[in-house]
Amino acid sequence: MNEGKLEKTRNIGLAAHIDAGKTTTTERILYYTGRLYRIGEVDQGTATMDWMVQEQERGITITSAATYCVWKDFAINIIDTPGHVDFTSEVERSMRVLDGLIVVFCAFGGVQPQSETVWRQADKYSIPRLAFVNKMDRIGADYYRVVASIEKQLGAKAIPIAIPIGKESDFSGTIDLVTLEAITYEDDLGVTMKTEPVPESLKEKAEAWRAKMIAEIANVDDELAEKFLADQEISVDLIRAALRRAVISNKVVPVLCGTALKNKGIQPLIDAVASYLPSPLDIPPVEGLNPKTEENEIRKSDENEPLAALAFKIASDQFLDYITFIRVYSGKLKKGSVVFNSNKRVRERVNRILRMHANRREDVEELTAGEIGAIAGLKATTTGDTLCAEHKQIVLENIKFPEPVISVAIEPHSQGEYQKMVESLKKLASEDPTFRANFDQEMGQTIISGMGELHLEIIIDRLKREFNIQGKVGKPMVAYKETVTRSVECEGKYIRQTGGKGMYGHVILQISPLPPSSGFHFENEIRQNDVPKEFISSIKDGVEEALTSGVLGGYPVIDVKVVAKGGSSHEVDSNDLAYKIAASKACKDGLARAGSILKEPIMKVEIVTPDQYIGEIIQDLNSRRGKLLGAEPIVGNTQCVKALAPLSEMFGYATHLRNRSQGRATYTMEYHSYQELPTEISRELLGISA
Repeated sequence: MNEGKLEKTRNIGLAAHIDAGKTTTTERILYYTGRLYRIGEVDQGTATMDWMVQEQERGITITSAATYCVWKDFAINIIDTPGHVDFTSEVERSMRVLDGLIVVFCAFGGVQPQSETVWRQADKYSIPRLAFVNKMDRIGADYYRVVASIEKQLGAKAIPIAIPIGKESDFSGTIDLVTLEAITYEDDLGVTMKTEPVPESLKEKAEAWRAKMIAEIANVDDELAEKFLADQEISVDLIRAALRRAVISNKVVPVLCGTALKNKGIQPLIDAVASYLPSPLDIPPVEGLNPKTEENEIRKSDENEPLAALAFKIASDQFLDYITFIRVYSGKLKKGSVVFNSNKRVRERVNRILRMHANRREDVEELTAGEIGAIAGLKATTTGDTLCAEHKQIVLENIKFPEPVISVAIEPHSQGEYQKMVESLKKLASEDPTFRANFDQEMGQTIISGMGELHLEIIIDRLKREFNIQGKVGKPMVAYKETVTRSVECEGKYIRQTGGKGMYGHVILQISPLPPSSGFHFENEIRQNDVPKEFISSIKDGVEEALTSGVLGGYPVIDVKVVAKGGSSHEVDSNDLAYKIAASKACKDGLARAGSILKEPIMKVEIVTPDQYIGEIIQDLNSRRGKLLGAEPIVGNTQCVKALAPLSEMFGYATHLRNRSQGRATYTMEYHSYQELPTEISRELLGISA
């Protein structure tokens, strides 16, 4: 194993609330590492990582983009993720394969709604992270307030390892608290840095913050604590080593600051990535399931181990059909080799291996443990699949994505375009796990579903530009769900005798409600003598098929537990299809008797508004069946109103809010949960008279 190479490898991502400056920060990292020879700007549509036309026009990141660079002797793989909540799945799949994360905060806005979302996603995967407080040159910038809000709102142990020199228009650089040096910049591009002793005017403040930093690290690191308590001299190397251990074990989050747009504070951030974020050797071995023995197995980050790689993103390409982004956890992937997809149980040939730089690519001969790259032309592999050695199979944990919450009907301008539209939508759905397309030929309708109005707007725009399909789009529809309120036992039989070999399936199920956001759980309690084990998966398939369309309005059923309790079999006529049909019939019967109700998506809404509009905004939220969670001051006369509101009541809210606040209030909205729909609205939706 090339331990030296792995030790100098960093797989990192950048994540933030929309407009915190994440992509601008990424552009500067690429420029200072020599990956770019000119700086791209988001506002001008020239940012390298925002390569889609839709991204350049809107000035936002829509799809996660991968690239790599070299800083000193460190190889850094970078994934730049979207900040808008409608594209949170792009963040989710990136988090699954990262070893470290830079979370970018606005020095004025601080911890914002999507900041909390990406932080929770990083917590879920236990990703060590750095915090970068950007836009220190902005009016109202307050570094220390943002540090405090990271601790208070995110529950993190935020430790400043740099403090600003000046703020707003006077921001000129930072003080490195580890080395106790002042870093300023001698040119507008920020290439020439000047490192010198801390100015006398800031010395007392810097020493106080350095002492606080060392004390905080000593609280979580025994080696540093020993020297600290003995009042011994603490070297820079010891601080760095202790801080690195604390970051990798997720005990602290170092905080740095700068202004990416004005080219200040980026080189110290890259140094911090190299110094404190983990290499592939620092993270625990990846765990997976052996599909043959159903036992847990681990794979170390070692190129001599059997191959284990995870496909975390699929992108369509006009020349290469599909490009599959992968993270290699163990072993070695070589061009021309054959790998085994353990989820689909098929072999795949690796014709081309690519190293990506946004939408540009270069061919490489191999990828080894700890590296991120892409494969061109895989046929069966989809997001979340595991590629492994066939003789040593493993299935890595899949990536879980949220369900779509909003739908629209779309139809082509002519019948001749229908099949082309179907194929195009299937291609887009293969790229994006949170986008669904349902083709209802009986109704003559195609329903597309996604995470928000902007998400579907981008999909429709891509249909026009990339596939030349000018579809007619209906009004937005809410993705309602159904669930049950009581436990029932149900029975299903499917018996057919056709003269030759017949069909026999018989199963008894118990359907029970689960707490909100629990999803679907299936358990098997059938004795082997009643129904052979090989038919249990078909029973589960039949149940899942029945749950796709509930008994009230044909909406998918969620938050249910189904237990296979019993049944019977025929030694000749029993087969998979018979049990699948029997289970589906039993499930439909049970749903009809289990007190089914409708649920609607509830959104978490945060509105930033001047004080003078707050009363009117709260009153308006109440009229939309909103539930106020609270309001808190931010800066000056600005407040942040937090509430929960049904998605059905929030369509077109952006225009409404602008009108009510003379364009001065802004809002963000993200999915929160599914909750029971009030009876009177449910009756109206289903067309039931009172």
